[in-house]
Amino acid sequence: MQTSNKFMDDMAKLATGAVGAAHSVKGEMDGMLRAWLDKQLAGLDLVSREEFETVREMAEKARMENEDLRAEIEALKAK
Repeated sequence: MQTSNKFMDDMAKLATGAVGAAHSVKGEMDGMLRAWLDKQLAGLDLVSREEFETVREMAEKARMENEDLRAEIEALKAK
């Protein structure tokens, strides 16, 4: 943006530089935050969704088998 006023030209350049610097700082802070968050999450004992679903299905199957066995025992006791 060219104007006849040097002061305004200098202010426009300064503003453009400040916006570029702010954008760079934002990108750098984003990267630092992601790295910190990844580090924090890695320290936790978390499981994947697949692992959770597998164990949940196993527990549900075991509970159903337990109920079947309990019913079988009650039927045998009744005899």
